[in-house]
Amino acid sequence: MIKSVLFVCNMNSVRSPMAAAILKSAAEDALRVDSAGVYEGGLDPFVESVLGEIGMSLGDYEPKAVEDIKADSFDLVIALTPEAAAELRRHVPRERIEFWPIENPSDVRGGRDALLDAYRAVRDELRGRIRVRFPGLSNRP
Repeated sequence: MIKSVLFVCNMNSVRSPMAAAILKSAAEDALRVDSAGVYEGGLDPFVESVLGEIGMSLGDYEPKAVEDIKADSFDLVIALTPEAAAELRRHVPRERIEFWPIENPSDVRGGRDALLDAYRAVRDELRGRIRVRFPGLSNRP
């Protein structure tokens, strides 16, 4: 039975904190959820914007690196980038790692509207994957 989930991306600034916020909202207190990056980055303001559109927030979340946490203490670790998957294999048994390839919305070029659309697409993809992977949770995400 899964009681704790860690999401990991490259910088812990977009994809992994977004995924953690979505799962935390759905799981309420049923799961321990956190996120980290291969490297510690800074939070991206677009994340808070697109989460706010669906009534969620990062709250007082602070980015952190995988080396700063005990990744092996989580029942399930979800890598959102190939680099994160490679790093996690150094810390966590392979059978506890899943790989969800999620595009980096900050790679999109264009104006504010194009960027927001890219972040929304990532948010919605994460919501869909979380609904499928954790079907017993609330319908909120």
